[in-house]
Amino acid sequence: MPIYHSKVFPESKLAHKYLDGLKGVEIGGSYHNAWGLDIINVDRADPPEGNGSREACGEDLPVHVIANGDKLLFEDKSFDFVISSHLLEHIFDPIKALKEWQRVARQYIFIIVPHKDRCNDKQRSVTTVTELIGRHRGTLKESDEGDSSIDAHHNVWTT
Repeated sequence: MPIYHSKVFPESKLAHKYLDGLKGVEIGGSYHNAWGLDIINVDRADPPEGNGSREACGEDLPVHVIANGDKLLFEDKSFDFVISSHLLEHIFDPIKALKEWQRVARQYIFIIVPHKDRCNDKQRSVTTVTELIGRHRGTLKESDEGDSSIDAHHNVWTT
């Protein structure tokens, strides 16, 4: 696979520290974070929808595999790592997604999620553990939550 580099944004030194020389899969990749790593990009559509890459960087990161981030088409432990930036907050059942990423990754899961005070979620309540468990167990459905658009933040994080 070719290694993609951002023409606009700096690459993560932390990601390079742990992931250089390894092969990985990125979930919902964008040129915002073209890591400069050996990855394939998984997205639920090609071209990607709503990731802002085209607007901010002039182009979309190529999509290599079309699949949902919580239902990957790979065998167990088929990649050294799974990487994802600013995506987990958009997934209704992040527990399901994290279990799927753990299934696919041999070594690392590298995740960047926005802090509620540093994005448009300032006025929203932090997602509770009870809510996350309810979604995972199926007692809370996505339609119960309201906005299910591609840009919706289902999860709000804080430290």
